[in-house]
Amino acid sequence: MFFTFIRGIVRVVLVVLNGRMCLVGKEHLPQNENYILVAPHRTWWEPLHLAVGASPKKFSFMAKKELFKNPFLSFILRHANAFPVDREKPGPSAIKTPVKTLKDTQLSLVMFPSGTRHSSELKGGVALIAKMAKVKIVPSVYQGPLTFKDLLKRKKVTVAFGAPIDVSDIKKMDKEGIAVVEQRMNEAFAELDNEVDPNFRYEAK
Repeated sequence: MFFTFIRGIVRVVLVVLNGRMCLVGKEHLPQNENYILVAPHRTWWEPLHLAVGASPKKFSFMAKKELFKNPFLSFILRHANAFPVDREKPGPSAIKTPVKTLKDTQLSLVMFPSGTRHSSELKGGVALIAKMAKVKIVPSVYQGPLTFKDLLKRKKVTVAFGAPIDVSDIKKMDKEGIAVVEQRMNEAFAELDNEVDPNFRYEAK
């Protein structure tokens, strides 16, 4: 209930800031099963666009533990289905918590494989979680304003969703298996970016 309420407010705010976002490939989103929605991490408001664009599906989120130190923000994050992760020393819960959520609830998961806006290197967490939870990975990309200054200029926002990536054919998520999944995600991101606007370039600020 709280997630739906918050998403409704966020939807209105995003329309005020940037107008209605353009959604591409929404038909690729699985309808009756959980999945992991992944994207290259480009802005701090990008998760909001993904959650709104992929509605009515509800999601859980990974968030860095520092955000939970503020009681008010912690209350909002936890009620919006976010859970804390220590980026410096991620423990077993960083895998077990999302796997349990994907298996035991109606919540899908939003993840950024690179973990940070300042890296294009993919980590192995998405592959492991997808394999253990037996869910597909749905690639997506955000193209729109990348700075707060540009966010206030009502620049167009496009979110594109790609065909789900099935990892069930990968027998073992060792170094080689994870590399295969990462290659599939990177290829999907590149294809989606090219489909939306091949001239779009992201530079970490």
